[in-house]
Amino acid sequence: MAKILLAEDEDVLRMLVVDTLEDEGHELDEASDGKEAIDLITKNDYDLILLDYMMPLCTGLEVIEKVRNMPGKQHVKIMMLSAKSQLSDKERVMQAGANYFMEKPYSPLDLVKRVEEILDEKH
Repeated sequence: MAKILLAEDEDVLRMLVVDTLEDEGHELDEASDGKEAIDLITKNDYDLILLDYMMPLCTGLEVIEKVRNMPGKQHVKIMMLSAKSQLSDKERVMQAGANYFMEKPYSPLDLVKRVEEILDEKH
């Protein structure tokens, strides 16, 4: 079982992703904005962080940059979830320090498959 943080400001999407990944046996923490995500990352260790690009208080990009500068957190896997899917957006996300990028909209099954692939890489 992996410990995953999902930072997503859209309530319905956040609930759908949490339910889907919990059904797969993962433990999830939820953040509804970037500041809440940073607070949770500071206090907890995660196997994977799933971030929405556009969130209130702090964008996904800003969260990535802060995480990559936190002692002991630089190596956590991060996947950006975003409707901003232009090549320049993807490059910006990867340059900020994300490991993976998944375009919205995505199916819950595709997300589960991708999360499992990422978690399998760790072992």
